[in-house]
Amino acid sequence: MGIIEGTNAGFVTAAPNEDPGDFGFNFDFTAMGHRFTGPADAATVTEIGWYCFNATEAANYDVGIYTDAAGNDEPNEVVGDLAIDNAKGTGAGWKKVSGLSIPISGSNTIYWICVQLDDTATATAMKYNNGAGAQKRAYISSSSSLPSPWGTSNTKDNYIGAFYALYETAATGTNTQVNVGDTWKECPAMKVNIGDTWKEVAGMQVNVGDTWKNVF
Repeated sequence: MGIIEGTNAGFVTAAPNEDPGDFGFNFDFTAMGHRFTGPADAATVTEIGWYCFNATEAANYDVGIYTDAAGNDEPNEVVGDLAIDNAKGTGAGWKKVSGLSIPISGSNTIYWICVQLDDTATATAMKYNNGAGAQKRAYISSSSSLPSPWGTSNTKDNYIGAFYALYETAATGTNTQVNVGDTWKECPAMKVNIGDTWKEVAGMQVNVGDTWKNVF
């Protein structure tokens, strides 16, 4: 199949389950990020995964989403929270962390999907393609965790890796209900009165843990 953005790399709407093929790159004791543009309709990352090329000893790995250090070709700040100390197991194949809730912006914002793997006695490889052209990769060698913020990369190049982020789109409508006569009813629209004129509210957010999250 090969590594294809939107299918088994980058932002996806369905988690990949097949071997992406292509090449192996020794990856343990390394923090690595691949740069992708988030889809315009993306709202929340719910799962992050990567493809393990070979069977090796058990180890833990971290995953996260980072903003782009514009002009630097490397990640910058962590978006939401990192998911740390996830068990790799000992087999090859897709490794994934589910149940995430990482808010991301639409409008085709650039992000980095990042993974760090602890040291293994047998070198553990991820999968990548070396003909990626405009794609970007950055990594920090001898790294026992994902850094926050990213800091300075050891290496930056143009390869694409089999790192993916499964995302959900924002809910349609207002995602809000009111109780009328002991019955919950959907609010198709919310309005505010300005200067004696009712105007429709385009969006509403709530602050949870010092992070603004969309209600609609």
